[in-house]
Amino acid sequence: MVDLPLLHAGKVRRLYAWPEDRILMVATDAISAFDFVLTTPIPDKGVVLTQLSQWWFGQIDFPNHVISTDVPEEFAGRGVIVESLDMVPVECIARGYLTGSGWAEYQQSQTVCGIPLPPGLVDGSKLPEPIFTPSTKAELGEHDENVDYATIVAAHGEDLASRLRDATLKIYTQAADMAAGRGIILADTKFEFGLRADGTLVLADEVLTPDSSRFWDAKLWEPGKSLPSFDKQYVRDWLTKESGWDKASDTPPPALPDEVIQATRDRYFEAYFRLVGDDLVV
Repeated sequence: MVDLPLLHAGKVRRLYAWPEDRILMVATDAISAFDFVLTTPIPDKGVVLTQLSQWWFGQIDFPNHVISTDVPEEFAGRGVIVESLDMVPVECIARGYLTGSGWAEYQQSQTVCGIPLPPGLVDGSKLPEPIFTPSTKAELGEHDENVDYATIVAAHGEDLASRLRDATLKIYTQAADMAAGRGIILADTKFEFGLRADGTLVLADEVLTPDSSRFWDAKLWEPGKSLPSFDKQYVRDWLTKESGWDKASDTPPPALPDEVIQATRDRYFEAYFRLVGDDLVV
């Protein structure tokens, strides 16, 4: 067992101190939903998240935090050496389609994070153009909160807020076009960014994985009806529709049954295969 100082333990990732002011970032098999970390892990999920992120970092035309994948054997496949950055505490969300919390808000106000949208949209509708809908980044055990762009400006200044928005939409557009060529709709996704000492904005954490994105099968996409996905929406749906758990309560979610664990794992691996074009061997 490698003895490294633990810097931070998040919902899914562990950050360890690495020489030369770098960080070893390790993705566990934990899965979160509705801001709870579930008691049941998804086998090999951390490997899928890490390897798919590495593939995307190689495709996306934007500075990223990866330095090396040469990590201790016990973290092989799920660990990566990254830059130490001044992380911006904003979940930078891009939406190209209306669903999830955006759909819930739209039904109340015909807006998402203060952005007016056309009438007549349904769950799964494609938006006229992608929109930037940020949220606050909550501490473990707290809930992220969707906010409008003005809130990000007030917290971080117009310059940084506009850079976050522009980078988020640029990367989303690149990724959505690539995914479309593989028969996948990238409905929405979230990014995290950090700043180097010289002010360079850097894409960090994970990118475009089933944990941070909604991936739909383009052939099965039918707005207003079921939207089969290759992401953890399957777990969210089981929790809210079949488990008997009340997400409005403070009670933690129940453990996932074996069939849900396996089906979730299969979806993560299918997402990798559909996007990368090769099976992920673990």
